[in-house]
Amino acid sequence: MLKTLKTIVTFAFVLILSVGIFDNLSCKPSAVVRKNENSAVIPLILKGHTGFVRSAVFSSDGKKVVTASFDKTARIWDAETGKELVQLKGHTDIVWSAVFSSDGKKVVTASVDKTARIWNAETEKELFKLSGHIGVVFFASLSPDGKKAVTASSDHTARIWDTETGKELVQLTEHTDKVFSAVFSPDGKKVITASLDHTARIWDAETGKELVQLNGHTGFVRSASFSHDGKKAVTTSLEKTARIWDAETGKELAQLNGHTDKVIFSSFSPDGKKVVTTSFDHTARIWDVETERELLQLNGHTGRIFSAAFSPDGKKVVTASGDKTARIWKIKQE
Repeated sequence: MLKTLKTIVTFAFVLILSVGIFDNLSCKPSAVVRKNENSAVIPLILKGHTGFVRSAVFSSDGKKVVTASFDKTARIWDAETGKELVQLKGHTDIVWSAVFSSDGKKVVTASVDKTARIWNAETEKELFKLSGHIGVVFFASLSPDGKKAVTASSDHTARIWDTETGKELVQLTEHTDKVFSAVFSPDGKKVITASLDHTARIWDAETGKELVQLNGHTGFVRSASFSHDGKKAVTTSLEKTARIWDAETGKELAQLNGHTDKVIFSSFSPDGKKVVTTSFDHTARIWDVETERELLQLNGHTGRIFSAAFSPDGKKVVTASGDKTARIWKIKQE
């Protein structure tokens, strides 16, 4: 009885964080909004998941997309045709995130079942299960050389693992609330984490020492990531903003204001000049980093948008939504 009650409470917590209690997923899609010199064509829609799509990201060559879903699977898709290529099955609960390795040969997934798993992206074979967290694993990603993984959990820790043995190497333990995301820097020497304690933090990936704390958000921090040169970081918060920081000093450089509901995820374009953000307001938005100006809104999803990422060439964006789809948008410069 107690075990059943704990399961119900955990699921309720995850559901509230993901979609809110009063989310309306039935509104009609609107047309793409044109902003300034940028435009986006009607997207390629990736359909097949039977639950909310929590994350979506391109492979390093831009030819594939991997998605993670409430339906307990991650799936790999052809980014040109939208055809489903692979299903990664094995998690026993919601898959919160899925990310390719830098060579595209592996995928790491994070799940409400308290594990992260590493998969062969072509054969669908599970290679390693990373077990040790005592809470939900919200996010997992791989180091640039693929030798390490980092995970973020509701148990207030992020952890670094050896991907060849599955052994836990380091725990990052200074956060005082749930850790929602964790990713390596482009050179693999640092990790940035985002937490519901209203901070993002940058750590030494070898020693686990905290190097920089990003303070300023007044709401839960839901995501944090580096620019592709590692010099800047971008964070998102439930206070409806995204913020850009100097990754060396922790100084706040810019605020991106415009979303009308909680901002959930953000990431830089490959050249570092733009950021894409996602929100519970059902839009993804693209911003100019230097001017803080909104360049483009991506409208069409009928559910909250949980994640977005640029393609390696910066010409596309993939979004993941509570409407059970992922969408690939071609971004044009005019």
